[in-house]
Amino acid sequence: MNPVRYENRLLLILFLSFGFVFFDRQALSFLAPMIREDFPLSNTQLGALSGVLALTWALSGMVVGTVSDRIGKRKPLLIAAILGFSVCSAASGLMTGFTGLLIARALMGLAEGAVLPMAQSLMIEASQQHRRGLNMGLVQGSSAGLLGGIVSPVVVVWAAEHIGWRAAFLLTIVPGLLLAVWVARSVREVPPGGRVAAAVETGPKVPVGQLLRQRNIVLCMAIAAWYLTWFVVIITFAPTYLASVKGYSPGTMSAVMACFGVAWVLWGFATPAISDRIGRRRTMIAFTAVAALCPLAVVLVAQPLLLGAIVVLTYTGLGCFTLFMATIPAETVPSRALATALGLVMGVGELCGGFLAPVLAGWASDEWGLQAAMFIAIGGAVVVVLLSFGLRETAPLVLQRRTRE
Repeated sequence: MNPVRYENRLLLILFLSFGFVFFDRQALSFLAPMIREDFPLSNTQLGALSGVLALTWALSGMVVGTVSDRIGKRKPLLIAAILGFSVCSAASGLMTGFTGLLIARALMGLAEGAVLPMAQSLMIEASQQHRRGLNMGLVQGSSAGLLGGIVSPVVVVWAAEHIGWRAAFLLTIVPGLLLAVWVARSVREVPPGGRVAAAVETGPKVPVGQLLRQRNIVLCMAIAAWYLTWFVVIITFAPTYLASVKGYSPGTMSAVMACFGVAWVLWGFATPAISDRIGRRRTMIAFTAVAALCPLAVVLVAQPLLLGAIVVLTYTGLGCFTLFMATIPAETVPSRALATALGLVMGVGELCGGFLAPVLAGWASDEWGLQAAMFIAIGGAVVVVLLSFGLRETAPLVLQRRTRE
């Protein structure tokens, strides 16, 4: 097969695969107001449901990334992960209380944590250099925005209103099963005309300790922790904030949350593409500074239409996720350590920002009101801006320009 044609086909497959990871991950937040009608969930418990998924996601990402580099295989692990998270998402609809949901979400995180390191490793090995940032942004940013941010709130809320929240969860298994079959039939370990898989390249294995001596890797781990705080806290508590504090109807709430998805799709590919031209570091600083304004708007802006428009303009942070979770690490470490590095950055971020932050934000919301969660999200973005000043530039085109000058 022509390498460019395969690159485009792989992009579509991985776009949908990671997109449905977030479709399933986000569904609980959008359905929380309806679940609470069947059995009580405090804000602390809601934060714990989000946090436990992030905890197991973190552990899975770190372990599976290392295993993948050692055995030189991505495809079988990706197929198993897709099947696993689809089954666990559907199982959420069978639970009758907090404990059951907690177990289902924990198992779902174990499966989902393996998807991103495998998907981005496969994508970067098949990508042309000038499309690296764009491709990785589409896989990680725009896919999650489209399916997790736009399609999920509209589809799952509509389904829950018509057939119940349990049935809405059960339906989530269908796209995962179809995608697993497509990956099995169409994805290759080594891209046509490409180099050998990173894990089996010649050269000594790179120990984790050596990766931790790379300044960019350490900074990306810290950035991941604080950026996940910004993201997970917003996405976990904003639907409930809009419904319970601002009094939005389910339809209005889902429409505003879909605006988060629109911004996610837009900035998910635009931000990495811009970074290809102006540099990773400069892009991280500028777009994160704007992202700090988004949770502030959730608190201060009352009118739904105006809030939706502001969200589209300020929810820029998801485009940066591709940079610190994939592109910068991939341009910093040897390719044979790629999945390990991606899993490490993602794992630390999910452990701190994905697991601890929503639990803390849920407790703070029970104590001082849901607006406390939004201010915690603002603080996360501010810390990221400060950390980003320490990054070393890795964008190939920017480095080439500097060399010529």
